[in-house]
Amino acid sequence: MKIDIDELTEAELIDLNHRIVERLRFLNQMRAHGRMLEFKIGDRVTFQPGGRPPVFGMLTRYNRKTVTVITDDGLRWNVSPNLLRKAESPRNPDSDKANVIPLKQK
Repeated sequence: MKIDIDELTEAELIDLNHRIVERLRFLNQMRAHGRMLEFKIGDRVTFQPGGRPPVFGMLTRYNRKTVTVITDDGLRWNVSPNLLRKAESPRNPDSDKANVIPLKQK
């Protein structure tokens, strides 16, 4: 399907632009949703924020465009699923006791 945009009016171009932008958003959401399904709540994940060392934590929630990760030090991050990787569980004596993450009090 070819569209000759030179023949469109300004109103038609604006409408076409809105439809294109909406379609691109939809495709992006579908990709993010598909990527989210690669992870389960409770999975140990890692991501690397710009200019910082890798962050490790547990996936705790699916959001519309992101997932919520509670880091090992108790911070909460909303992260695009495209930035996540599965991480190995920490190997220390306390890791076998419980799956509890202490949260910081506000």
